[in-house]
Amino acid sequence: MTPPTVAPAGQTVAEHASAIRHWRPGIVQDVPPPGLIDLGPGYPDPALLPVGLLRAAYHRALDEYGPAALAYGHNAGALPLREALAERAALADGHPCGPDQVLLTAGTSQALHLLSGLLGRPGDMVITDQYSYDLGRRIFTDCGLRVRAVAMDELGMDPAALREALRAEHAVGRRVAFVYVNPAFHNPTGIVVPLTRRRELLDVTREHEAVVIEDDAYAELTLDGGQSVPPSFAALAGYRGVLRLGTFAKTLAPGLRLGWLLGEPALVAWLGEHGMLVSGGSLNHTTSLAVATVLRDGDYDRHLTRIRAELGKRRDALAEPLRALLGERMACRVPGGGFFLWLGPGGTDAAREETYTAAAEAAGVRLAPGSRFGAGDRPRLRLAYSFNPPAVLTEAAHRLAGAWAA
Repeated sequence: MTPPTVAPAGQTVAEHASAIRHWRPGIVQDVPPPGLIDLGPGYPDPALLPVGLLRAAYHRALDEYGPAALAYGHNAGALPLREALAERAALADGHPCGPDQVLLTAGTSQALHLLSGLLGRPGDMVITDQYSYDLGRRIFTDCGLRVRAVAMDELGMDPAALREALRAEHAVGRRVAFVYVNPAFHNPTGIVVPLTRRRELLDVTREHEAVVIEDDAYAELTLDGGQSVPPSFAALAGYRGVLRLGTFAKTLAPGLRLGWLLGEPALVAWLGEHGMLVSGGSLNHTTSLAVATVLRDGDYDRHLTRIRAELGKRRDALAEPLRALLGERMACRVPGGGFFLWLGPGGTDAAREETYTAAAEAAGVRLAPGSRFGAGDRPRLRLAYSFNPPAVLTEAAHRLAGAWAA
């Protein structure tokens, strides 16, 4: 889908026109064919990427820090950004968090790769939800780890199923590297794991001394104010046995390749001694200082307010016509945040996922089959509303309703 011609905030029309010319293979990761509406990947809409805001942030950082902004950075990451992230975590969770508990990363993917290598050994098991982030699972297996998915319900991972999985792995002498959870606007289902369920799952992991990796990529993207996010697993555990991951890929821009990890000070210090960091210092040091100015000056929260409103419009532009046109024929989970709708045929429809995805593709809409994320007893489909403007999403909904009417 070609990006819209309306210039986003912080860009002139001429600048945006130039950006559209460069939105092509060899520059960006994926470009759908002309005429195809792509609801597959969890990308931000190009019109929401804050070019002007970040241009000014880099200017401020270079003016303020001079050559220090271009040097090898402190291993754990630039202190101004670590301080800001610790303060935000403490405010959101109501639990103390200091800069010595923060390690800057090159986004969630790099953090998962780092932790897979340091916490796991080839052949170790990672336990995930029944449906979970597919590319995260690929990182685990690329690092030689094995993945065991356990049952989930409308509240998230089933504590009884987790307990049984941990017992079974222990019984055969197989080591569990960690339990991987994505509890806030879960990818792909949109679930927010409630407070009681979070505590139940932590009880199970403590009982078996299992480490938890908490992927909170979407935690700040509450869209309508109606669904709050409980305190994080990390805060509930006092950061003992839990490492929490965050990223600016979904809230600012994926091209920054900037995220963070929160944990116990001793564990964070140990992670910061990894040879990759000792050799080259902090990841994305210059960008870290630029983003620190965005948080410090209040620009980040103003930007979040705008992004939440815009994503809410996009979610509703896709979900409302789908529900109106398909009714009970297609159950649609409409989340209170994040990037995705999670669909499933209603009633006793037993058609295969391929039937739905092929019909959608024939109608000019690409989406992600649920089997990419896990296995269940009925077809599931994930639709991303994050990448396209509202009018295009409404058009996609009408195309899908027509394609699935039979």
